[in-house]
Amino acid sequence: MIDRQNILRLAAALLACCLIIPALSPVSAAESASPATLTVAASDSTELSKNQADYVCDGVDDQAEIQAALAALPDGGKVVLSDGTFNCAGVIAPPAGTTLSGQGPDATNLVFTNDGRISVDQENVTLDGFHIEGGGYSSGVKWLGVMTIRASHAKIHNITGTADASIQAVFLLIHDPAVYAPTLEDVEFVDCKAVDTGTYGFIHNAWGSSNKVIKNVRYDNCAAINCGSTGVFNPWITGFDFAELNDMDGLRVTNCHAEGNLESGFHFEFDPTVTNAVLENCTSVNNGQKPYPTVPYKQSDMSTHYFGCGYYAPNCDVTFKNCVAESNSLYGFYATNGGKLYDCVEKDTGAGKTDYTYRKPAGYYSIPCRSTDPALVLENCSSTDSHGYGLQVDLASNIRIENFELVNPAGIDGKGASLGGTNGQFSNAEVDIHASGDRAETLVWAKNNQNVQYTGDITSGSEKAFLVEGGQNVRTDGMTVASAGA
Repeated sequence: MIDRQNILRLAAALLACCLIIPALSPVSAAESASPATLTVAASDSTELSKNQADYVCDGVDDQAEIQAALAALPDGGKVVLSDGTFNCAGVIAPPAGTTLSGQGPDATNLVFTNDGRISVDQENVTLDGFHIEGGGYSSGVKWLGVMTIRASHAKIHNITGTADASIQAVFLLIHDPAVYAPTLEDVEFVDCKAVDTGTYGFIHNAWGSSNKVIKNVRYDNCAAINCGSTGVFNPWITGFDFAELNDMDGLRVTNCHAEGNLESGFHFEFDPTVTNAVLENCTSVNNGQKPYPTVPYKQSDMSTHYFGCGYYAPNCDVTFKNCVAESNSLYGFYATNGGKLYDCVEKDTGAGKTDYTYRKPAGYYSIPCRSTDPALVLENCSSTDSHGYGLQVDLASNIRIENFELVNPAGIDGKGASLGGTNGQFSNAEVDIHASGDRAETLVWAKNNQNVQYTGDITSGSEKAFLVEGGQNVRTDGMTVASAGA
């Protein structure tokens, strides 16, 4: 006979099992939360990729599947693209807080037609690991980019892109108050490249008349190469343009490279207000592919305007640290009214040009430069083998040049460095310069200086290696001149 107490214990155990087993059983996909990651396969991806994907493209209007996957994500979700080519004839617009990633720019390619592009109009979007290509844009969207960022807190990583001459840029960062009214800020580009384009590589801009400042933008290990080589959106194509119509505050550019671009490599327009900008460990090579003008400069004639700079930064609070300019067509470094350069190197400015009738190359150019104090700082910088001036500063005051090395400039009209020689206005300055070479009769030319202290040494076989003309309170007792070979 079974004990009544044992029967009760057995019944309780069976009931517990009945309650526990359903709790351990898996729920259906419909009952679970949306997955944090969705995959999209290209029409030419592998069968394995297609079988494992949540969405499979057919090679036509592939932006539809990509956008559907993005729309299905929760906040913080991620869409992963397979390798292969995605043919996109429309706009991809990632929702806030989402990530769109590929298998790397050599594996995942997004080709945009019919005004297609990527528009980042929501905050906290991340784009990572693919190639973009756009062409044939209509006039209604020509002032945008193949990738247009109009919202804050965006991360653009490991994207390579190109575009023809029908659109303003490959990468456009723009404040558009009709899309995003707050201050545009906190945007980073890491390992991004614009290559072989008919337009700008990277450009910042702003529409409207209010809230035009863009803040806290970071570039690291990015490159703009041969922008303007496959077509010409306009005659002013640069690799990086950080201030077009926008003001700029808090820019950081590190380990970036500009090469072979139509106009400047790194560029700030003349009128915007630029504060707290730093470029460090950057290189700018062989920019200014556009021919020199063949007539004199005339302000009202834009065809006579020309940049041709490695770095163009007029009226900017910008600091250059350990940057290199080599073989740029007109100026290596153009910095005025707030430029600070430390440990920078210029070489071979003016290379590739032969007629300097209407344009005079200079390794370092600073005219005018007198509205801030200091207006220009050069510390431990060098110019080597410039085809024109190694250093040209005029209409200038409050200048500090320390340990500047000038090596073998070709010179303009026999002058290797011109301090006041263009307009005869160079004042309140300290110049420590170490010059050598035999291509220019005068290595350092000081004209109509006022309150200037010169120190350093000059090595040359010329009797006019250091030439001081006119001026007041020009102190040269710290400057030594030695004959070459002595």
